[in-house]
Amino acid sequence: MAAPVYPAWLGRLAAGRQRRAPAVRPARPLVLANKVANRRLRLGEATCTTEMSLLMACWKQNEFSDAACAKEIQTFYDCVAKTDAENKERLKQESLGHMGNLSPKTVNKLLRRFPNITDDF
Repeated sequence: MAAPVYPAWLGRLAAGRQRRAPAVRPARPLVLANKVANRRLRLGEATCTTEMSLLMACWKQNEFSDAACAKEIQTFYDCVAKTDAENKERLKQESLGHMGNLSPKTVNKLLRRFPNITDDF
């Protein structure tokens, strides 16, 4: 009597149960670096463009006379002052840590104070 013939997939299935998943061996140790890249934060959108365009249109109509466009000039300066005040307040909030993200400079300063311990690696 001949030995029973099993399908090929059955042999692979039985062999697969004995094998283990390959262990992950990273090329470098899985630790954080002691510094981050000094990237610039995203610049915000341009502000006061509407006021600036109205000022330039007024200058063009009045042959670049400041006296005729005093209202537009004052509106533009008010917008710039308001935007500067908002930016200063936002920077103050970020420096106090009330915002969610830290700047790269702050992160590097903290990482210098508290470096990773890599003696075990």
